[in-house]
Amino acid sequence: MAKRVVLAYSGGLDTSVAVRWMMEEWGVEVVCVLVDVGQGDAEDFDAIRARALAAGAIECVIVDARDEMAEEFCAPAILANARYEGKYPLVSALSRPVIVRHLVDQARKFNAQAVAHGCTGKGNDQVRFEVGTHALAPDLEVLAPARLWGMTRADSVDYAAKWNIPIGATKEKIYSIDENLWGRAIECGAMEDPWAAPPEEPFTLTRVRSQETVELTIAFEGGLPVAVDGVSMSLADIISTVTERAGATGFGRLDMVENRRVGIKSREVYECPGALAIIAAHCDLEDLTLERDVHHEKLRLETRWAELVYDGMWFSPLKEALDAFMSETQRSVTGEVRLRFEAPGLMRIVGRRSPVALYDYGLATYEAADTFRHEDSEGFVRLWGLGIATWAARQGAKNASARQG
Repeated sequence: MAKRVVLAYSGGLDTSVAVRWMMEEWGVEVVCVLVDVGQGDAEDFDAIRARALAAGAIECVIVDARDEMAEEFCAPAILANARYEGKYPLVSALSRPVIVRHLVDQARKFNAQAVAHGCTGKGNDQVRFEVGTHALAPDLEVLAPARLWGMTRADSVDYAAKWNIPIGATKEKIYSIDENLWGRAIECGAMEDPWAAPPEEPFTLTRVRSQETVELTIAFEGGLPVAVDGVSMSLADIISTVTERAGATGFGRLDMVENRRVGIKSREVYECPGALAIIAAHCDLEDLTLERDVHHEKLRLETRWAELVYDGMWFSPLKEALDAFMSETQRSVTGEVRLRFEAPGLMRIVGRRSPVALYDYGLATYEAADTFRHEDSEGFVRLWGLGIATWAARQGAKNASARQG
């Protein structure tokens, strides 16, 4: 067993209990690493650091990875229009490889023999933490105390009270919330009944705060957002801005039954107004700028990209190869998309333009400005259907008689 362990620390119930539990059961020293991927402000982190030390950690390192999360992890997801099962924009899945990267880095700095996480055996995050760690540091042991301790969340609340660990969860409010720059994932409690409507209590990003129509324009260069309403800003700030403005109208809430990697169907609730709005705008701009065959092939591969990331394969060779494809397709995905949001939770794309659009008004219009050579279509349609016409003449009637007989 390792003597020193670096724990992926969120400041929540499970990871706070994990600090003390590993100390008591395994006799290890615990270094907590909290990676800021956009989940809170500095004042929150001071309280979280104090909580880690109260639980018994010898140190709590806080890493500012907000821009890293945006530029190295959200950016590829935007290029790939990544939505697992066509819905979920990979809120938690995108943050895990960021955290893994820093876990491994801190394990080297503190001469630790292992890293640890607070995931249970039912979830996806255990896969993401462990596969990612083994990809970057095969020599490190990976520990998962929550798979072994056999405590319910209520038991964990009692355990925290026993050791005077200050936590926010109670037996009455047992929600598990994971938040980062890309959105929020909400689990447990009333969320576990797929028939029951989710309570309003745990939602923050998508609470309706304005009845006014919100309209904004996102500018893209090479497939990535670079400005909102003409104001240039970092990708992290663009995500935050769109999240705030879109979420104020109630847009961005997902309630779905999801297929986890471990084979369980689970009811999942997400808030991701910025992620969903940016991906929708990016998809719309691709409609305007991508050549047909490239566009169709990209649509097919987007599903695979999202599955790989969801399944914890961020550092895999296939995902790296797909990244290269996605990046290559984005050379001319440049332009602006205008979005309109209306309470409660409605979004429409109302305009798009690009200096390199493949939309040609002269070819598309039915008005006097029409430049399309209609006479060319007769030969095109005849050749396009030649194979079917030949089959129908030689075999079609015979096959039809056989089916009827």
